[in-house]
Amino acid sequence: MGENVLIFLLALLFLAVGIVIGLFLFRKKPTQVPTQSEEVRRLLESAQREYEKIINLAREEAHRIRQEAEERRREIEQQLAQKRSELEKKEQELEQKIRTAEQALNQREQSLIQKEQTIERRFEVLERREEELYKREKELRDLERQVEKAQKDLENKIKEIQELEREVQGLKEKELLELQRIANMTMEEARAEILRRTEESARIEAIKIAKRIEEEAKEMADLRAKRIITTAIQRLAPEIAVNYTTVTVELPSNDFKGRIIGREGRNIRTFEQLTGVDLIIDDTPDIVTISCFDPLRREIAKEALERLIEDGRIHPARIEEVVNEVKKEIDEKIKKAGEEACIELGLYDINPGLYYYIGKLYYRTSYSQNVLLHSKEVAYIAGLLAEELGLDAKMARRAGLLHDIGKAVSHELGGSHTDIGIELCKRYGEPDPVLNAIKAHHNEEPVRYPEVALVCAADALSAARPGARRETLEAYLKRLEKLEQIVKSFKGVANAYAIQAGREVRVIVNPEEISDEEAYQLSKDIAKKIEEELEFPGQIKVVVIRETRHVEYAK
Repeated sequence: MGENVLIFLLALLFLAVGIVIGLFLFRKKPTQVPTQSEEVRRLLESAQREYEKIINLAREEAHRIRQEAEERRREIEQQLAQKRSELEKKEQELEQKIRTAEQALNQREQSLIQKEQTIERRFEVLERREEELYKREKELRDLERQVEKAQKDLENKIKEIQELEREVQGLKEKELLELQRIANMTMEEARAEILRRTEESARIEAIKIAKRIEEEAKEMADLRAKRIITTAIQRLAPEIAVNYTTVTVELPSNDFKGRIIGREGRNIRTFEQLTGVDLIIDDTPDIVTISCFDPLRREIAKEALERLIEDGRIHPARIEEVVNEVKKEIDEKIKKAGEEACIELGLYDINPGLYYYIGKLYYRTSYSQNVLLHSKEVAYIAGLLAEELGLDAKMARRAGLLHDIGKAVSHELGGSHTDIGIELCKRYGEPDPVLNAIKAHHNEEPVRYPEVALVCAADALSAARPGARRETLEAYLKRLEKLEQIVKSFKGVANAYAIQAGREVRVIVNPEEISDEEAYQLSKDIAKKIEEELEFPGQIKVVVIRETRHVEYAK
């Protein structure tokens, strides 16, 4: 807008200058008499031309001024943009420095907080240590007082013992003189009598000391053993499997009994020959009983009979075909059971050739206890005990699982299951601790490894667990009679009673023949003889009872 005003003023200025010049020229040429209209027209045209010229010049000047102003404006804008960018860069740098400073400050604050926390923890540790040191110092002071008191008591006892020794010496001299006077003994005879009495007294005193030391050791060992065994047992909840000699198979109808027997009994004879079991078909409705002492044969017979009943085709050829199929499937099942037992116990490096024999233990029993479950239980207990004692838990589990491996085929080959187990394990490259466990758990050779000792203990625990094993009534009665005979064979025993299913024996002794100290020694001798001469599950508690009664009547 300011530029337009400037152009307008310049145009007016040039117009005024043109008018003045025209008037001046009109006055200087009077001789010429042009007409006024022509002169005015010329002046106007001249003025118009001047005006247009001035206008053009003014426009050009204005255009130049505008261009210069525009260029100046652009220069100023560029300078302003450059300054603005510089300011933005400086502002960004300043913000970056502020952020860096804030981060450093935060890190410093966090470091200070962590140091403060560390210092607080150290103070707490120092306070706890100071409290512990104070407690220990107090305990030490108490112990010092106890030691001082014990020393004083010991000194007093020593003085008492010295006085007793002097009294004993005096009594011995008096007794010697009295013996010589009364019995008219010689010095040598009196010395021998005194030595005999002294030896007897010393022996009784030694038995008392040994009893006290043994009781203290047993108490400490029992506490330690109970803690370790309890820790191991409480982490194990084994299942109990009881095997019987018979199994029943349900029939869809009573008509199947005739089909199972077959014409002239050929079907039942073929079935019994192929499976090795006895089929009992009686008046019981819709039930057939399979009888056999071998659990594996019972299982094969049961599975085969169920398939034949389901199929409906029962004849000798079909019976043979089904029995062979079931035997193959049972063999695969046995191998898989052995592999699962090894995986369950974490024994991944056992030779796969042993899987079949391990799984076959499921179909063997010992005192009605399933041998595979017993072996797994022994492996678990031995492993847990080894972990508690810092031994090789994996080796303990391995030896525990394989300690009865010979029972898988001992009934087929004959001979001791320990010898057969040794041969099997040697064939499949088992380590020496496993071989030692197979022999040592029946005391056929000494224990050479600590893990083997744990396997023997775990085997005893598994066998002695209530409900784990059963024995026949005849064997049970014979064991009780043998136990009472062993006890009554000792001198001074008045009577003996086996109680708690033979796990405890009460021994009644004559108080005139047996003293209290001798009763203690008698309990140890009886226990030792029972261990040597009697085979029994678990342990037997020996209780020696010595009772003296004094009766008097007031009249």
